[in-house]
Amino acid sequence: MEQRRFSGNSHWYHETQSTLTSQAAPLVPEAADIEDRFLLGLASACTGELQETLFLAQPALLASREMYDVLLPRQVTTSLTHTLTLYDRLSTALTVAQVTGIQRLCNHYAARLNPLPGPDSSRESNHRLTQITEYARQLASQPTLITPAALMRLDEVGLTAPDIITFSQIIGFVGYQARVVAGIHALLALPVCWIPGVTIPADADPFLPGEHWQPQLPPVELRYASARQLEALTFCQPQAVLKESAWLLAHDASALYGWGRLFGTLEASLDTPEGALAAAVAARINGSAACFYRYPAGALRDALQQGTDRAMAAANDKERAVIQAAAQLTRSPERVNTAQIQPLKTQAFTPGQMLNIFQSTALASWNNRLMQSLGTTA
Repeated sequence: MEQRRFSGNSHWYHETQSTLTSQAAPLVPEAADIEDRFLLGLASACTGELQETLFLAQPALLASREMYDVLLPRQVTTSLTHTLTLYDRLSTALTVAQVTGIQRLCNHYAARLNPLPGPDSSRESNHRLTQITEYARQLASQPTLITPAALMRLDEVGLTAPDIITFSQIIGFVGYQARVVAGIHALLALPVCWIPGVTIPADADPFLPGEHWQPQLPPVELRYASARQLEALTFCQPQAVLKESAWLLAHDASALYGWGRLFGTLEASLDTPEGALAAAVAARINGSAACFYRYPAGALRDALQQGTDRAMAAANDKERAVIQAAAQLTRSPERVNTAQIQPLKTQAFTPGQMLNIFQSTALASWNNRLMQSLGTTA
C-alpha cells in the first residue's frame, strides 16, 4: 500500500515520531464527530428494504457501537498494567483501516487521531510505536505472519498482558467494522475506491486438526480475578466460541463482556447455513484451524480444507455464491462492490441474508485473529 502523509501528526504511516510543529486539520475533520461511530453515516443512506434490514439488525449494531466505545473511548486513563494511551489505540485503528483500504474508516480515525499529541521523541518510544504499528499491520493483513516471536516483541517494548489483549481486540474490531461497512457499501451500490497493485492474500497453507487451543499468554487466575472480570466470565464462558479463550481475554473484562454480547446478538445468524459457511471460508483463508473445525463435517468442509477453489468446484450454486462473497470480503474488503455480490442476488438471497453473510465473515475474521495471535493448536 502506498504511504500517505497525515500532516496533523507529521508522520509517515505511524512509524516515525510525531512532532508538535504542525496541527493542520485532517482532510475530513467532521468525520471525527459523526454520531454513529460504527457504520459512520452509512445507515442514513439506506432506504426501503435495506433500511428495514438495518432496523432488524439493531441489536448487533448497538452491540458493535458499544464495543467501539469500550475500545476507542474519548478519554483513556493509563496505569502500570494498562499502558495503552488513546494515541496508541487510535494509531492502531488507523493502521488497520489503512490495511483494509476502507476510506470511510481512514477518514474517521485520521480525524480522531489528528489533534492528539504523539509520544515523546525518545528512541524507546519510537521503537515501541514501530513495533506496535508493524504488528498491527501484519495481524490485520495476514494473521499467519504472527508468530510467538512477534508476540514476544510486544512484551519487549513494554506491553503488558492486558495491553496485548486490548491491542488485539482493537485490531480485530476495526477489521470487523471495515468488512461490515464494505458489505453495506456494496448493498448500496456505492462506488469503491481501492489502490491498484495491492497483492490479494491467498489461502493460508492447508492445515490439519490440532490439539485443543492453548493460550500463549498467562490467563487470568481465579484467585486474582476482579469482580468485573468474574462478571464478564460468568456471562461469556457458557458461549461455545469463548469457552477456551475467555480466561485469557478477561485481562480486558469490558472488551470480553462486549465481545460476548456481540456474539450473543449474532448467534442465530451464525447458525444459519450461509452464516456458518461464510465463517468457515474466513477461517480457511486466514489459516485458523481452531475456528475452521467448528464448521460441520462433510464433503464441503473437506473440499474447503484443501482451499477455496476446491470448495467452489464442490459446492452447489447457493454455496458457491456464499463462498465467493465471503472470500472477497475476507481477502480484500475495499474491492467489494455491487457486481461482486450479484451472485448472491441471483441466488435470491435477501438483503437480510446478505448482511448475515457479511457480519458472519467479519466476526469470524475478528475471532480468527484473536485465536491465531494469542494461542496455538500445535
